[in-house]
Amino acid sequence: MVNAVGTPAMVFAVWIFGGVLTLFGALTYAELSAALPGAGGEYVYLNAAYGPFFGFIYGWTQTWVAKPASIATLATGFFTYLGDFFPGLGTVFYTVPLPIGPDFKPLEIRYGQFVGIALIAFLAAVNYLGVRIGGSVQIAVTAVKLALIGGVIVAGLVSSHGNSSNFHQGVVPHPGGVAGFFVALVAALWAYDGWNNAGMLGSEIEEPQKNLPRSLIIGTLAMIGIYLLTNLTYFYVLSGPEVGASERVAADAMRRVLGTGGGAAVSVAAMISIFAALNGSILSGSRVPYAMSKGGLFFRSIGKVQPQFRTPGPAILLIGAISCVITLSGQYDQLYTLVIFPSWILYGMTAASVIVLRRKRPEMPRPYRVIGYPVVPVLFVFVALALLYSTLLSSPRESGIGLGLIAAGLPFYFYWNGRRKGLKDPLLADRSTP
Repeated sequence: MVNAVGTPAMVFAVWIFGGVLTLFGALTYAELSAALPGAGGEYVYLNAAYGPFFGFIYGWTQTWVAKPASIATLATGFFTYLGDFFPGLGTVFYTVPLPIGPDFKPLEIRYGQFVGIALIAFLAAVNYLGVRIGGSVQIAVTAVKLALIGGVIVAGLVSSHGNSSNFHQGVVPHPGGVAGFFVALVAALWAYDGWNNAGMLGSEIEEPQKNLPRSLIIGTLAMIGIYLLTNLTYFYVLSGPEVGASERVAADAMRRVLGTGGGAAVSVAAMISIFAALNGSILSGSRVPYAMSKGGLFFRSIGKVQPQFRTPGPAILLIGAISCVITLSGQYDQLYTLVIFPSWILYGMTAASVIVLRRKRPEMPRPYRVIGYPVVPVLFVFVALALLYSTLLSSPRESGIGLGLIAAGLPFYFYWNGRRKGLKDPLLADRSTP
């Protein structure tokens, strides 16, 4: 981010802008989640506002690419940090030649990838055993994670190694301008991403009309504060050029403050943080294919509930299996890049659905109404469009391929939609708990 915008001050401006944008999204989603508290989140909202086609497009993207690629990214980050203690994890186990063309490198499978797969399988099993178990694990690990982040902040800000003049040191050269701002903004929004996951668990949350808006708004505000404090710590301990040259900023900052042990401690903290994020992604992401199946737009078996544990067991296993394959392939980063463009189209459409549903279904009970309507959702949609335009200009190939991946689901949609005609849509009335 600092390499894109040039100065610590601009980095903070990007974090604040991205945080406000995320908060606008959370405020908008809060109305939707309170009015439509069904499993699946955006799938339910888009289905209600625009019909099953756009709900399916969102669910297809999340199930086959976006959520598994995100999970694979996290699993790879986990074994990368674990490699600080076990360097052998980076050793190549097997090389798979890909004779497709000169631009394709051989696929290298490393020992660490098996660690990532084992971690995904373990957390999928935890969530398979019950939403209360998965939720309890999430609460416990998140508490530890926040305590460790708090320790990093305190250690850095009270350190004698800090220097307030670091905030004025720029990085040269850098793109700057509008282009640099949007490059940095994409990174910030990736960090904020996940704020919308609570809505995917709507049918399994007690008093969702009250608790979903509360969790979305309070959680987003807490995220903004934590990111600003951690960046304040990094730039207080390290100069702008040092931050720009670092691949692991937190570890480098704590290594300067606490020595070698500080870097190792941050690696442990990073693994705990990733563990919590992985569990949350599996917990929430599996509800999307479950909701699609319940609506007749996915394989019927994925909509089944495990009778003993009352969880969407087949959907959890599906998300876990796809994530393991992507982790083994090592292609998670390319896939995630490809899906950014269509994903933000759907994010923008979801925010706009608040306005659509106010007109289309004015009688719908709305326990929470978005503050600042219609300005807040309109601003969110406007910035989403600007982000899409910037992404299309900077990555036209990836954007096009991403749309192609979505188009691959169209034959399945027409097949399933033809079979579901005449069926009662369960999404808006049924809150049966998996």
